[in-house]
Amino acid sequence: MTDRADVIVIGGGIVGTSTAFFLRRRKRSVILIERGLTGQQASGVNFGGVRRQGRALSQLAMSNRALDIWYRAQSLLGEDVEFLPSGHTRVCYHAHDAEYFHRYAAEARAYGLDLEVLDGAALFRRFPFLGREVLAASISPRDGHANPRLAAPAFGRAAARLGANLVENADIVRVEKEAGGFRVQSATGAVWRAEQVLICAGAWAGALSAQFGEPVPLVTRGPQMAVTEPVPYRFMHSMGVYTSIKEESVYFRQIPRGNLVLGGGAPGPADALTRRASVLPGNTVQQIAQFRRLVPALAPLHVIRVWSGVESYLPDSEPVIGPSSTTDGLFYAFGFSGSGFQIGPGVGETLAELLDAGSTDIPLEPFSIARFGRTASAASVHVQTASEA
Repeated sequence: MTDRADVIVIGGGIVGTSTAFFLRRRKRSVILIERGLTGQQASGVNFGGVRRQGRALSQLAMSNRALDIWYRAQSLLGEDVEFLPSGHTRVCYHAHDAEYFHRYAAEARAYGLDLEVLDGAALFRRFPFLGREVLAASISPRDGHANPRLAAPAFGRAAARLGANLVENADIVRVEKEAGGFRVQSATGAVWRAEQVLICAGAWAGALSAQFGEPVPLVTRGPQMAVTEPVPYRFMHSMGVYTSIKEESVYFRQIPRGNLVLGGGAPGPADALTRRASVLPGNTVQQIAQFRRLVPALAPLHVIRVWSGVESYLPDSEPVIGPSSTTDGLFYAFGFSGSGFQIGPGVGETLAELLDAGSTDIPLEPFSIARFGRTASAASVHVQTASEA
């Protein structure tokens, strides 16, 4: 395999693999380098929600682009990633959140996202299984969910079939600008070169961006995920609670074979150095209590497995996407703050367009790494190794 390409993509999550795929469709040579296995961390351990609603309005253009890709995923990739356009519903318990549902629906309409907001008797006619504390629901009928364990690896394999050089188990420790492009070096001393570099290494991206004078205050957290025993398939919509109270913020989806995938609530610890994250038993107990509040009929279900992974978060909950502010030819996409799965393929197609053509119609200014400045302390440059509550 060649050690030189037009583009080196560092990070084999859903953003990195989809960028490599769309770059190859544009006939750009690509080396995709992943420190472990593709889709092993945040892209493979998340809830699997394919939702647009609830995103910052600035993300909706890319999110809409991503949804179109999800609808075409099987034909694009030649594999089934279990995308199910089941619809996505958000519910709330508090009056100010119900007011927000109506306000957000009105604002999002201008960005191509059509939502239906229900409350009162109409809410319970549509969803009779909901607990009676629920005040309102916001419904996005074209959203849905997919299998995160399948998606990023499928994009990676599709990119490889198109000619991308996929390198796994290679930990990148140094990226340097040199005449004609970039030099990328692994912990074992292997070296690759390219004209352009995209860093989309999740919780490990900050260590590389800091090498270019662009530190970011990334922190790591572990999602608290669980799955139940299978029961008859009844819940067609993916559903979650919108609230500012973290313990209340739970969500679930049912897959056709009957199992319910559960997530949300307080995060658990995650360590970027060891690449390990934990599910805290107390968090699972709190989750189950909230699910029983949301859907009382879930009370008898048994949890059969729990898992977590290393996710990266930024203070404003907005990702870094776009060009470096210090170095021509260098690009970033990381810090999706637990919301990167759905939008990932849209980010990948947008970045492929940007790297290949030099511009994109998708506004990227809100996601510039320059918003963090260059004055962060050494403590904030280092990827933190424990989740914040």
